[in-house]
Amino acid sequence: MTNTPSTYRAAGVDRDVAGEAKERIARLARTTFTPDVMNDIGLFGSAFRVTGFRDPVLISHTDGVGTKLKIAAQMGVLDTVGEDLVHHCVNDILTCGARPLFFLDYMGWGNLVPEKAEEVVKGMARACKALGCALIGGETAQMPGVYHGDDFDLVGFVVGAVERDEMIDGGHIAAGDVLVGLPSSGLHTNGYSLVRRLFNTDADPSALRRVYPELGKTLGEVLLTPHLCYEPVLHPVMRHIKGMAHITGGGLLENTPRVLPKGLGARFDTRTWEAPPIFRLIQRVGRVDDREMHRVFNMGIGMVLMVAEGDVATVQRAAPEARVVGRVVRQEGAERVIIR
Repeated sequence: MTNTPSTYRAAGVDRDVAGEAKERIARLARTTFTPDVMNDIGLFGSAFRVTGFRDPVLISHTDGVGTKLKIAAQMGVLDTVGEDLVHHCVNDILTCGARPLFFLDYMGWGNLVPEKAEEVVKGMARACKALGCALIGGETAQMPGVYHGDDFDLVGFVVGAVERDEMIDGGHIAAGDVLVGLPSSGLHTNGYSLVRRLFNTDADPSALRRVYPELGKTLGEVLLTPHLCYEPVLHPVMRHIKGMAHITGGGLLENTPRVLPKGLGARFDTRTWEAPPIFRLIQRVGRVDDREMHRVFNMGIGMVLMVAEGDVATVQRAAPEARVVGRVVRQEGAERVIIR
């Protein structure tokens, strides 16, 4: 027992620091507000009116950045993970044909530093503004004992909308349709636990500063390459797309079947695209077999579209970097995805 009066600050939670962090975040969030935002930051709930739709269906998603956060903290670069978070979530609702309306975030910190929280939100605000999506609210929590030292967690929540008769659900995909792949910028937000183990970055953060000839820059810089967002390029051609698979954790093997009707499979030809050098480096350093690589990483394809053959040229005009990477086929046996 102690005669010293107890305080929340002594327990690791500083209300003054929290107040400063929230004011910094609010200033950034307000820069993303659209005319449909109906109240200011600070109330217990955020109000948003849905306009511009005849018969809107709301599409929502939540996700995190995963252990890429560890790399960001070790490199001292925190704004790009905010961008990652928005892009990952928006890509997921894009697969239903939805455009993003508003975004919320959760940040949990062991040691809340207002400047660091501000850097994370700068990336979120930058991504939201580019997409016309309002960063409408969130939660910044100090949780000493749950998060330790400089550890923090980051989770996002997006709500979008699509016209009911324009929703994409994969129901019209047929054998013979073309698989069109959009290149990724690298790992995006998946596979970092394996990468951290292979390069021993937790025990030796200096490994992130090593320059590999095939990368042309430090390992850490390449690993922090932001997750691409495909909404701007695909939005004009959504009616030409039958189905979409965002290639995240699980790779082509596990994400592609999520949108395919029963009885159909996907056959990919890996000769049609070249995986970024980071994937070859990971495979060599870790002696990871091909199947495991395709189960963990996107291997250079961040989004797969299922498109009728007659619509491929239209999609490629909108997205010149898109390439034909395979075909939808009738499923034979247990395997739904074949990679050659």
